[in-house]
Amino acid sequence: MQNPSEETPARWEGLPSWLLGQTAGHAQRLVGDGFSSVGARGYHYRLLAALEDFGPASQAALGRRCGIHLSDMVATINELADGGLVERAPDSSDRRRNIISLTSAGKRQLRRLEKRLAECQDELLAPLSPEERQRLTEVLSRLLDHHNRRIGTPE
Repeated sequence: MQNPSEETPARWEGLPSWLLGQTAGHAQRLVGDGFSSVGARGYHYRLLAALEDFGPASQAALGRRCGIHLSDMVATINELADGGLVERAPDSSDRRRNIISLTSAGKRQLRRLEKRLAECQDELLAPLSPEERQRLTEVLSRLLDHHNRRIGTPE
């Protein structure tokens, strides 16, 4: 891979938007590779974490909560159910709907994914001190919160 600074106009390299975009690309690659190394995807982590944090939910509610489109949601739940990480059961109040719940194996997989995700965060933020990491997270959170409020995106 070539060094981007050799090909990138200098006027771009100092722009926060360009720096954020380039860093986001590295972050996505690191996390994607990290999850892949343990046989998982980002959607798996998002669903397992949501189920642990909020408890059993319908596929539709999980999709909204996790920001996963319905077509991707069904495939992801199928993958997790096939691995014994989640269970599907008919909703007692509406038999047309499935309720998804986390299994013990799903909780163990979530711990593995959290460990791998922490390793990816460490790799991404390697050149920063603990204080710089905390400050970066605070600043990025402020930026995201500001823009989410401007466009009306739920937090």
